[in-house]
Amino acid sequence: MKKSTVTLQFNPELSLNADGKHVREGLSTILRTGDYLWVSCDERCTLERLKKINEDTFGEHHSFDLSQFLKLPAGTNNEIDIEGIASEEHYLWLVGSHSLARRKPKKSQDSDDQIKRLAKLKTDPNRYLLARIPLIRHKNTGEISLAKHSTHPYEHQFMLTAAQLIGNHAGSNQLLEALTHDIHVQDFLKIPGKDNGFDIEGLAVHGERIFIGLRGPVLRGWAIIFEVAVQDTHEGYFELKPVGPKGELYIKHFLHLEGMGIRELSVSGEDLLILAGPSMDLDGTIALYRWPQALRQTGQTITHRKDLMRLFEVPHGSSDTTGQDKAEGLTVYDPHHAIIVFDSPTEERKVNENDVLADLYAF
Repeated sequence: MKKSTVTLQFNPELSLNADGKHVREGLSTILRTGDYLWVSCDERCTLERLKKINEDTFGEHHSFDLSQFLKLPAGTNNEIDIEGIASEEHYLWLVGSHSLARRKPKKSQDSDDQIKRLAKLKTDPNRYLLARIPLIRHKNTGEISLAKHSTHPYEHQFMLTAAQLIGNHAGSNQLLEALTHDIHVQDFLKIPGKDNGFDIEGLAVHGERIFIGLRGPVLRGWAIIFEVAVQDTHEGYFELKPVGPKGELYIKHFLHLEGMGIRELSVSGEDLLILAGPSMDLDGTIALYRWPQALRQTGQTITHRKDLMRLFEVPHGSSDTTGQDKAEGLTVYDPHHAIIVFDSPTEERKVNENDVLADLYAF
């Protein structure tokens, strides 16, 4: 395993959210499409695109407001908490965390009020989002961008359209409704993500197969991936279609990641790369795994640790930097390398006023 770095350069005019938080402070996902990197901050309703400038630098930052392509239940007033992005067949796919959040104590308040806040849960309707947006390439410049509608580049009789999973309202959608009676996760749906509750943090797409990785719950050391497929319904929406042997709307895959949950997924040939880390809000081991021949698997599976390849551990904050450098996003950079981006980067990772270093690993 060999590590180098890639510099991500952000435009200061596009990089601050309403609370003044810089996009580089909360990177949660990353995806490479050609000469472009797509990243997201978990406290925004935008996707950020960076263009390759040289071998180790991406810049020319452009920000896309996702409310221009999708019907966000809360508009841009609430974050989407994007935790996974992927691409397949001229589409960029994205998924929100689908999780409840427990309010944080505020040190400025008295003790009683701080304790009361720990009992309060909040739901952000925009978090319950599984969606796709057409990726288009400009004929003359080669620029890759997003569009709400676009003619298929090779089959001109077909249209590519932005769409999302039905039922994105009031903190639910069709996926969560299907899981309300699931024997493994039903009891975790009302537990906040940072408490080992239900929390999506990984997405990979291959053909019609959509793999959704859970940071939590982790069940006695076993992490969970849901596999689903979709079909269009009416304009701007799609629905889950049966994929299980008895008409189930999802298939479950269980993987023993040695107690860790899933932070990100990425397709590598016929394998899946899995970035794994703690399910709860704590410092702990973060590692990259390979699930060999994952895309050849059919039906429900359970994969023991000896059948997974643990490639390497990813450094994270500890001691003086506890709570920092939390690896969150992963994308295949080329057939032999992957890029990892970090939430809450250390000062050493920040470059200049608006840039940040991502790590490039051989695998």
